[in-house]
Amino acid sequence: MSSNGEVSKETALVISALASFLTPFMGSSVNIALPSIGREFQLSAISLSWITASFILSASVFLIPIGKIADIYGRKKIFVIGVIFLTLSSLLIAISTSASQLIFFRVLQGIGGAMIFGTAIAILTSVFPAGERGRALGINVASVYLGLSLGPFMGGLLTHYLGWRSIFLINIPLGLIIIVLTAWKLKGEWAEARGEKFDYTGSIIYGIAITSLVYGLSILPATGGLWLIILGTAGFFSFIRWEMIARNPVFHISLFRNNRVFVLSNIAALINYSATFGANFLLSLYMQYTRGLSPQDAGIILVIQPVVMTLFSPFAGKLSDRIEPRIVASMGMAFTALGLFLFIFLDGGTRIESIVAGLILIGLGFALFSSPNTNAIMGSIERKFYGVASGAVGTVRLIGQMFSMSVVIVTFAVYMGEVEITPEYYQIFLRAEKAAFVIFTALCFLGIFASLTRGKIRR
Repeated sequence: MSSNGEVSKETALVISALASFLTPFMGSSVNIALPSIGREFQLSAISLSWITASFILSASVFLIPIGKIADIYGRKKIFVIGVIFLTLSSLLIAISTSASQLIFFRVLQGIGGAMIFGTAIAILTSVFPAGERGRALGINVASVYLGLSLGPFMGGLLTHYLGWRSIFLINIPLGLIIIVLTAWKLKGEWAEARGEKFDYTGSIIYGIAITSLVYGLSILPATGGLWLIILGTAGFFSFIRWEMIARNPVFHISLFRNNRVFVLSNIAALINYSATFGANFLLSLYMQYTRGLSPQDAGIILVIQPVVMTLFSPFAGKLSDRIEPRIVASMGMAFTALGLFLFIFLDGGTRIESIVAGLILIGLGFALFSSPNTNAIMGSIERKFYGVASGAVGTVRLIGQMFSMSVVIVTFAVYMGEVEITPEYYQIFLRAEKAAFVIFTALCFLGIFASLTRGKIRR
């Protein structure tokens, strides 16, 4: 195990921040490029959404098992493999010749993303003591939001001048820098569960359950979707039963028993991501299709939300070191709900200033929610569970994002069906978008109460 010296702490923070920048940068730039990808491959609105959803689904399946593998074999080792996976898959996506190839390589990219998500926060939590952890997590979250900030802007520029493939090629040099820095500067290893056996049975049950549930949600309102959701729900109950009797479970159910802070903080995160992730996807399509803006101009507007997140996240993280995280996080959820509420009223003539106001509110809300909520989760468990808990945080985020995309896919399916978004369908697209924002606002409003009732982490 590495020592917690100052050099080790700051080195870990820099490397984690760079890796935490890479994945959201890629994701938010992809959203801007979706209309261009759709035109090249002649994709429907539902097929377009799978370019985003395929990454989230594969990352969701692998996150919890990879968190456990990292606890056993070493978090740094798994982290480096994840960055290699992400970098290589970016190259493969850039040279894809069909939509099916692109989606397949996005699945591989999701596996690499799971390796990064399942280790970066765990490494930081291992290195930084409790009194400094909020600051470190705040900086890490700020780097996530910096990636989200530059993604739409850089993605818009790159797509406009060099084509959509360039947004994947630009990830390659950054991935190589992270790999070299980690091998050269980050000394030691973190593996508090070294020697434990890996739970293959539990991992397989979990993978089948989450795939069935998420894919079932995505093909609603089809009857097959309902059966897959039932199968996925039954699979989760089977997973919980197995984990309660397994000698070395892939996920310790005890983390959820008698730990109200951990449970409700994860539920609050699930609701928050479910309510917010699909918003940028919808706004990107709205501005480029309904309003006729270029990818570059749409990116400049969408950059406002993550810029606000980047500016306020370190402050929010530091604040949660001093006062109860639930208070800060709940305020954030309220701001987010208000911002989403404004987007219910989008139409063909909505002023850009109104869109900017909604993005500022969501950005401020997300900043106040995210790092305090993560601080509450990681501060409520023992050191040996940091990898699994980090995987749980990432899994909850990804399931929330996938649920958010499922809401989008279902509203598209109900209102539009399998059609391209062309001028004759713009009014129907707007109705589908409004329906999604009504659902997102209601979810976020409910999330305020989950956040408030989680209990205290300080006595």
